[in-house]
Amino acid sequence: MTLSAVVFDFDYTLTVPDRPRQDVLDEATAAVGAPDLSREEYLDAHSRHLDSPDRTPIFADILPEDSDTDPEALSEAYREKVADSLVAVEGVAGLLADLREEYALGLLTNGPTDAQMSKLDRFDWVDNFEAVVVTGDLEAGKPDERAFEAVLSDLGVAPENAVYIGDDVDADVKGARNAGMYAIQVVFEGGPDPHADADAHVERDALATELPEILKTL
Repeated sequence: MTLSAVVFDFDYTLTVPDRPRQDVLDEATAAVGAPDLSREEYLDAHSRHLDSPDRTPIFADILPEDSDTDPEALSEAYREKVADSLVAVEGVAGLLADLREEYALGLLTNGPTDAQMSKLDRFDWVDNFEAVVVTGDLEAGKPDERAFEAVLSDLGVAPENAVYIGDDVDADVKGARNAGMYAIQVVFEGGPDPHADADAHVERDALATELPEILKTL
């Protein structure tokens, strides 16, 4: 089959935070006078609200019952802190500009709509994508096949003609493969180990230089 579409994950694939996410969460709780919260409990609640329009239900889940912190206010504070912390992986803008000359480009990202869009709006290179799908607008998030089907439908591409590029083994690699797509795992120090289910692996720091050649091998 001819590869005609390349679909990317966003967080930790195309962008990275300039400081630990726990620090970002601490900054947000301090800004609104909320009690300390752990990154682990946040991620656990986040996984239960992938189809939410914002992070309010996430913080409503994890704030102590006796806390007088408004979950919506904390959601807004964290949204701003996360967006401010993001930087693009080196070479991403040029990579996407080059790839769009050969492939249809899509973006599929897990998370609440408001939160993810606030991140995407910070980067002009997002305009290279023909389809942008945030799971907060869907009935299910990655690794559910319906999430991948949504972006493929927007691109008008069959799964066997598309590849998904992301770092998470379950959500990205296994999710894409179960949806009938190729999968390339982005690997980096401190991230998930390379997984055998991926069709290929690429170091995140070498994404811009090595991905185009990897795509030609699929």
